[in-house]
Order: sequence, then C-alpha cells, then structure tokens
Amino acid sequence: MSLSNVFNIAGSAMTAQTVRLNTTASNMANAESISSSEADTYRARKPVFALKEVEAEHLPDHLQTLVPGQGVDVKGIVESDKPLRMVYEPNHPMADENGYIWYPNVNVVEEMADMISASRSFQINADIMNTAKQMLQRTLTLGQ
Repeated sequence: MSLSNVFNIAGSAMTAQTVRLNTTASNMANAESISSSEADTYRARKPVFALKEVEAEHLPDHLQTLVPGQGVDVKGIVESDKPLRMVYEPNHPMADENGYIWYPNVNVVEEMADMISASRSFQINADIMNTAKQMLQRTLTLGQ
C-alpha cells in the first residue's frame, strides 16, 4: 500500500462520517415532531457502513477481502425499529380519535453521542490526511 492510498482511505472515512452526521442532524431536528398516526411518525435513521470492496488479483483467494487500503463504503440508511412513543393528550390539535399523539423513536442522548463520535472521527481522518501530506512534502525535500 502506497502513502497516496491514505488519502483515499481517509477520504472515504470522512465521507462516511459526513453521512453519519447528516442523519444525526436529521434525527435531532425531528426528535420532537409529532403525528396523529403511527404510520406518519418520523423514525430515527442510521447509516450502514461496510468495508469497501477492492480487486486484488495478485493475492490468494482467502486474502481477497482483506486488501489494505480499502476504506469504508456507505451501503445505505435504515430506519430504526425501536417502538415509537405514544402520549395521551386529548386536547392537542394533532391528537387522533382516541386522544393520542405519536412521537419519534429518537433518543437525543444517543444522537448527541453519535454526533460527538462522528465529529471526532472526521477530525482524526483530517489529521491523518494532513500527516500524510507532511510526509510526502518531507520526501520531496530529501534530495536537497
């Protein structure tokens, strides 16, 4: 693996963490949105990450999926299957015929932890890219 692959790996990680941060922001923005039915209620979303697939013809078959320099791939965004909150508020204008309103299954504390984790991971990968850049620049000055 060459040093230039570090930029691809860290870049894919930064892209993945940006998706994670966007879904967290969406979840937090909708944490207190309400609905009059279970079907119309916002559900928390989470990104799904996987190892980025890379071809490696020169390696044996059992090592094909463990090629260094693969990075991370965002496979999609899934909705949480945690139960929604149903609250009895018969005087609320959005209440259903039984007097209930529905709240999303967003846990704000979990979302804050995800936000901090995504932010830290993004920063670490930015630092990795900066370090790789400095190493490449130092390599250029070796012959001077």
